[in-house]
Parts: sequence; structure tokens; C-alpha cells
Amino acid sequence: MTLMSSRPRWPVDPGLASRALETAGRLANEATDVITATAGRDAAPPNPESPFDWVTDTDHTLERHTRRVLTAEFPGIPVVSAAFAEQVDTPYRWVVDPLDGSVNYAAGIPWCAYSLALTDAHGPVVGVVADPFRGRIYAASRGRGARVNGVRIKAPDRISAVGAIVCTELVSGDPWPGLAGFIERAGAASARVRVLGSAALAVAQVALGHAAAAVLHGCREHEVAAAVAVALESGAVVLDRCGRDAVAPPADGLLVAAPGVAEQALGWWRG
Repeated sequence: MTLMSSRPRWPVDPGLASRALETAGRLANEATDVITATAGRDAAPPNPESPFDWVTDTDHTLERHTRRVLTAEFPGIPVVSAAFAEQVDTPYRWVVDPLDGSVNYAAGIPWCAYSLALTDAHGPVVGVVADPFRGRIYAASRGRGARVNGVRIKAPDRISAVGAIVCTELVSGDPWPGLAGFIERAGAASARVRVLGSAALAVAQVALGHAAAAVLHGCREHEVAAAVAVALESGAVVLDRCGRDAVAPPADGLLVAAPGVAEQALGWWRG
């Protein structure tokens, strides 16, 4: 059986979506310039009690700039991030992660992202992810498809996970419960698991067809909302641990997969 999303196409104001996509793309391009210019030499000393909980000047700079622009251009739409995760009751919200993969960034490893999404009660409306070191901007708008640097993309379906890459991420730097078994089950199916250090880019690899699936155990909305928009519009399936369509990341995690391998990847995850 192939798991297919039954997610309805909830309507959205086309004018708002167009303006949001343009603004998010502009901010993502600006973030790309900042990240590539400062990676590997911008990190503040880590907290000795949490040596990999990096907070950098670039995090703060990009978030302040994003908030300033969005507040000016979209008054009345709140901006939510890891630092400002207050509950808001509005039709729309901006969700931003100015630097996803900050440990990689601080070390000068070229695998990190800037993510910005406009969301409503039904999930992401617009999502843009900057992949700075590959010079790519992944962008999507509900019902309008997904694009990389303006070129339309579609996640290739698969009928087998043999030879495929499957992405996952650690949770707060630690293996999540069941990770070892997940890796073993994927390996037994001739797939290989990779932990690369950016939740947004892990999801984007599924949209691009570079990975067959991404399992994110315990991810947070600001990390993946924009990438989920790209994945959905590329044709990927986005599910919770029970195999149901996931609007926002549920507490127990998220599976993003090519439809033809979603059930198999879900089985590896659930054990």
C-alpha cells in the first residue's frame, strides 16, 4: 500500500501569498549573503554546561532584520521564532529560523539554512529556505508548486527504498529513542541514514529527490515550517508518527517522504 496525502487545498488570499513570497525570497537572499560571509568566525563562546548550544551574532542579526522588515510590510501579522514562541491567535503567523544548523555554521561546515514561512490554521501558506553554500533558494506557495531558484521541481516518486538516502536529526544533540533500531531497519532494507545537522535542509532533500525520506523526531515548527511547504508542493507526503497528515510538527515528530516509500519509512520509525 502507498500512503498518499489527503490534505485539502485550503484557499488563501492570492495577493497576500504573492507579497509574502516576494518578501520572504528577498529576506532569504539577504540572509545568504550574511551567512556565507561570516560562517566559521562568528560564534560566541558556548555555554560550558551546553557546549553545542551555539548562539551567534548572526542569529540575532538575521532575526532582528527579519522582524523589522516583516513588521513594516505586514503589520498585524506576528513573527514567531525560537526566541519569541509566544502563543498568538491570529489568522496568519510568520515563523522564522534565522540559522538552522548553527553548530555547522560556527564550525565553518557549509550545511545550514535560513527558513521563513507564512502559516495559517491549515499549515504553511508560503515557505522559503535559503541553502547559502549551494547558492539555492527553495520556495513554495500553497497550490502554486515548489521551485529552486525559480525552476519548478517535483519530488520523484519511488517504488523502493533500495539504495536511497534517508535523513534524520538528533534531538538537542542527542540520539532520539529508537534511533539505533531505525538505522538498523533502514540498513536492512538497503537504505542509508544520514544525520547532517539541519532539519530544514533534511526535508528539502526529499523535495529535491536526493533523499527518499526524512524522519524528524521531536522537531520544532520554526525549524521545518518553510521546508514542509516546499516538500508538500513538490508532492512529498508529510505525516505524523501515526501515519496521518501533519499540519504542524506534532510532539512526537514528523515524516516527510516520497509517497511510494512513506509506509516503509514509517515502519522503520515506529519499529
